[in-house]
Amino acid sequence: MAQNRPLKERIKLGILIRLLKLFFLTEQHLLKIKSINYPSEQFILSMWHCHQCLVYGIKDKSKFYALISASNDGEIIAKAAECLNIKSVRGSTKRRGVAASLELIEKLKEGNSAAIMVDGPRGPRGKVKDGIINISKISGVPIIPVAWKSKDKTFFTFNTWDKFQVPFGPCNTVALYGDPIHIPSELTKDETKVWCEKVENEMSKLEEDLESNYEKYLKM
Repeated sequence: MAQNRPLKERIKLGILIRLLKLFFLTEQHLLKIKSINYPSEQFILSMWHCHQCLVYGIKDKSKFYALISASNDGEIIAKAAECLNIKSVRGSTKRRGVAASLELIEKLKEGNSAAIMVDGPRGPRGKVKDGIINISKISGVPIIPVAWKSKDKTFFTFNTWDKFQVPFGPCNTVALYGDPIHIPSELTKDETKVWCEKVENEMSKLEEDLESNYEKYLKM
């Protein structure tokens, strides 16, 4: 946490981080995630901004990094997530974008996996940005799209730009992972847009599949 912030702001951030850590530590014992087709190899997880809590279901968090915004909100989430052994690389399109991408590529080349909220940090909702395509292209690590859903009443959707979803208390969810998407090492700018659309379409297909087969997957 930056020490050049006003004391009042540092105290406020510290309190919020402690409260969120308490919530994370409690919820990890109450949340159940049924993972379908979980990747067996190194991956870059393509997920919507509203599904950040899906990272509870990452199986090997010791070799996993999440790309999180460099904003104050991002700092609260990144610091709190450390209690779950989730490490982060800080940056977004408008703040530390290039530096964060290079740092994440280095983590991937060291053998780690990663998650990117592809329509974050401020939308538009449901639109895949090109950052994940470029990072996958340079690192050689495939993209794995994912969808997440719950029908429990303890799974809340907030009235935010991304329709943020979070479990409160005991909650059953299903995470449906797609097949690896391998990005060619040489892409033009126009081709990058095509691959963004491909990832976006694959995520939409997973959501449709999960909507239709939720109960079946939950029982697997």
